[in-house]
Amino acid sequence: MSRNVIIVGANRGIGLELVKCYKKQGDDVIAVCRQASDELKALDVTLVEGIDVKKDTTVADLASKIPFSKIDILIHNAGILRGDSFQNLNLEDMREQFEVNSLGPLKTVMSLHELFKEGTKVGLVSSRVGSIDDNSSGQNYGYRASKTALNMIGTNLALEFKDKGVAFALLHPGYVRTEMTGGGGLIDPDEAAAGLYQRMEELSIETTGLFVHSSGEKLHW
Repeated sequence: MSRNVIIVGANRGIGLELVKCYKKQGDDVIAVCRQASDELKALDVTLVEGIDVKKDTTVADLASKIPFSKIDILIHNAGILRGDSFQNLNLEDMREQFEVNSLGPLKTVMSLHELFKEGTKVGLVSSRVGSIDDNSSGQNYGYRASKTALNMIGTNLALEFKDKGVAFALLHPGYVRTEMTGGGGLIDPDEAAAGLYQRMEELSIETTGLFVHSSGEKLHW
């Protein structure tokens, strides 16, 4: 039986590969983005364009654009990275990363939560660099802090929705060769997406709130 799947941040990279993954399984996929790429348009999935997670109004309007009465799987992948160090900190860049990486997923859940039913699974794409325990190199103040904030928000949501049978996961895709990383990385987007897909398949209400690598490794907070 096909599932109702929403991927937010689906235009390229990991998000695009997640769309391909779920489409290949025969699921009904809605790809949400600011502007669809030609590659995304070619996948023959439902597109919802014009959603900028920085803007409260466009995210709040997202639910009205979803033709499902129930969401089976929601993955919020949209994010930005503005590299920095203490010597060149830009507070506006930090605020933008909080807006996109921390508040963006929360706003998406606020918009769509009435479509969550028992058995719904929500994946919030975080990052290992948001782990306080794992931080041994510093730098990237804004990105790290925004992902740490997302981990707390995701943990709160997991607790909030547990009694409703809705499971949440904080997902680290790995160090992926994407535009965000300037082409650097250890794995390609399709491998990261395949791992995230598997983690979502394994997610249950018993494991809700897990912070996990696409490889399956449990991560420290």
